[in-house]
Amino acid sequence: MSNPDQEPRAPKSHHFSARIATILVFSRPLLVFGGMLCAIAVMWRQDPVIYTIGVCLLLLSMTFDLVDGWFAARFVPNAPLAPLADRLMDKLVYSIIFPVIAVGVMWRLIVIEPDPTRGELLHAVFVLLLCVTVLIRDNFAAFMRGFAIRQGAEPAMSEYNRMRTIVAAPVSALLYAYAFHVPEGPPSWVYFKISWLANFPLRGLFFIEILFLVINFGSIAGYCRKYGQACLDELCMGNEALRRRILAFFPNALTVMNAMMGLIAVFFAYQGRVRESYLMLLGAATFDKLDGMVARRLGLTEPLPEEAATRKINLGNLMDDFADAVSFCIVPGWIFYVIMTDYSSARMASLPVGFVAWGYAAMGIVRLVYFTIDKTPIPGFFKGLPTPAAALLVVPPLIILAQAHAQGSDWAPFWAYFAFGLTLFTALLMNCYFIRYLHMGRYMSRNPWITRLGLAVLLSVVTPYFGIVCLIFVILYVLSPLVTWRIDPEEAARESRVETIGSG
Repeated sequence: MSNPDQEPRAPKSHHFSARIATILVFSRPLLVFGGMLCAIAVMWRQDPVIYTIGVCLLLLSMTFDLVDGWFAARFVPNAPLAPLADRLMDKLVYSIIFPVIAVGVMWRLIVIEPDPTRGELLHAVFVLLLCVTVLIRDNFAAFMRGFAIRQGAEPAMSEYNRMRTIVAAPVSALLYAYAFHVPEGPPSWVYFKISWLANFPLRGLFFIEILFLVINFGSIAGYCRKYGQACLDELCMGNEALRRRILAFFPNALTVMNAMMGLIAVFFAYQGRVRESYLMLLGAATFDKLDGMVARRLGLTEPLPEEAATRKINLGNLMDDFADAVSFCIVPGWIFYVIMTDYSSARMASLPVGFVAWGYAAMGIVRLVYFTIDKTPIPGFFKGLPTPAAALLVVPPLIILAQAHAQGSDWAPFWAYFAFGLTLFTALLMNCYFIRYLHMGRYMSRNPWITRLGLAVLLSVVTPYFGIVCLIFVILYVLSPLVTWRIDPEEAARESRVETIGSG
């Protein structure tokens, strides 16, 4: 006879389904760890069989990630701690696989493809950025979920979070197959199918990775929008100084990206790829604009009342000056030196290329120091040519010179002398403080046709005329004081404030 007080036993099928769901969830880190060991072995021995096994392990882990949620909801509904276990496994898996992929892409660039194309170099840099973003997003999401649960709220599952969960596993498997691909493997249908993934078109990879990057940033922005204010209120407990230090992370991160773009530009210059170096400088200039805009939007530019009487060193301003010195002073001078010394000409052997390169960097740093200590700024204007505009001015002739030199054109000496003279002129123009320059954004908004020309710069990147278009665009800004000198500084400052508020 059965005991009426005894709880009814679950059917055996239920226990079997629960075990299957547990295996699907908890076996994924083991599969990914096996893939990591295979990746290390591939870099050591370059064995196509080990490569095939590693990719199969990642594909199996991807399959488990895609079906475990459906299986648990279908056969084991309301399983205790199932969502938490799934998120923990996701974090563990991606903390392993994406750093491995970043290393693998660099290994492929050095060992498998010792003479990479421009696209492959850019792709390696982009994969590194993507992997860092994934790790930041995972840790940030874990923190925000923990905060929401502590507040008694159920963490909302936004569309970006759902898309990120669906896309992350296939993207990691695809990038793994690409990064550790060993050519000339065994003649099997498994290796043939995997090689198709490894030879995925580069443009398709860029599209998938950009989409994945947008999804990750969208997920971070969603958490900030929903829980950011409440999280700051609890963390800071009315301490405004602490709140500002936390918020300063966002513009400081953009400042660090500014410096990183400058350092990557040096790497491309060493490869003789001036066009890519210039694109990195454009990215650095973009981050330089964004960090100031974000700082103003978050109210971090004005000191606290208790700090106004004391002269404290602002870490954000110090980082910004350092990043500008690297990206817009040292890096353009270095690019100038690398390209000019690579162009060997008997007539130019006597030119002091190294002296001019160091002089340009020094004059740019002097201009930054003056900008920092200037007590009489002109509202809405810069005194002298800003360092980002100067950097974007001196590099386009070097792009044209590199093209002419590669083609054996008779115009190469002309562009070499032109680049030499323009670098000297730009170094002096940065420190001509009696010339005032309207902020680039305000100048473009006042002249819509300049904005259209800016779009032409982006479209011309795939043409041989990229350097010429960029040179014309920046020269127009250099000549802008001939038109903007009539603008009242107070009006320019007022327009800049309105633009900043509206851009948010």
